[in-house]
Amino acid sequence: MQLFIQLIIDGLGTGAVYAAIALAIVLVNQATGIVNFAQGGLAVLSAYIALALVNAFTPLVGGTLALVIAILLAAVISFFLGALIERFIIRRFEGGDPDTATVATIGLLTLVTGLCGIIWGYNYLSFPWFFSTGAAFTVGGITISWWSVMSVIAIVVIMGLLQALFAGTKLGLALRAVADNPQSAALSGLRVGRLLMVGWGLAAVLGSIAGVIIAPKLQMAPQMLDEVLIYALAAVVIGGLDSPVGAVVAAFGISVVQNLVAVYVEFIGSDLKIIVPFVIVVLVLALRPQGLFGRKQVVRV
Repeated sequence: MQLFIQLIIDGLGTGAVYAAIALAIVLVNQATGIVNFAQGGLAVLSAYIALALVNAFTPLVGGTLALVIAILLAAVISFFLGALIERFIIRRFEGGDPDTATVATIGLLTLVTGLCGIIWGYNYLSFPWFFSTGAAFTVGGITISWWSVMSVIAIVVIMGLLQALFAGTKLGLALRAVADNPQSAALSGLRVGRLLMVGWGLAAVLGSIAGVIIAPKLQMAPQMLDEVLIYALAAVVIGGLDSPVGAVVAAFGISVVQNLVAVYVEFIGSDLKIIVPFVIVVLVLALRPQGLFGRKQVVRV
């Protein structure tokens, strides 16, 4: 039983990493109707920007304050970067096939990852944090990482804020209206272009937060979120493209189930546990294509 609980606790910590990127993907989809494959690359870029800012401010104000300033400034820079990407790249595909814009985000992922490699190199770099990512405490023989606790709390708070944004604010409703039908939204007086920029900007901020949370644990490298992005996309499909809660629950569920299967199902083990989320994706798509928490779309003809 102790091993079982330990596997669940460890899975929740890893699931927070998947959930961070999954939430950003949901935000872009809710605001634009596009699945953004570049989200992982943008999160990595934001983390590198934060690292550069930490290194610049540490001699002036000390490590802890420099980290706080760097996280805040990186979030602001990421907002404008996301808005500019929507304005000058994604908007070129406006009015066309949404699949074309989605493919463009794959190219954007490759571009951003390559730029990070050119500027900062491909060697692993350490990202400073408020405490050691290995710091932990023990409860009833169960070891719990402080980093996992902080990550889970941060993701749950962000999930709640996103759910509240889309369900109970004028901005959230406007973003959803623009994503569902930009022509009707424009006729009703909404500034579609500005709202699309805001949606991408907010998603970039969320990616920035995800990047600085993940970087201390994984260490910095241009490709550090490639595998995370795969799991995040699986979580979005399972939970529902329009559900922040579903994305987070699915991300935690994927990680926990992976850990349990790797230990208790011998023929799968650690080597084949990567197939677990994809098996779940196939089952969910077959039984409930909109995702476990997604809304079923009704098309009137």
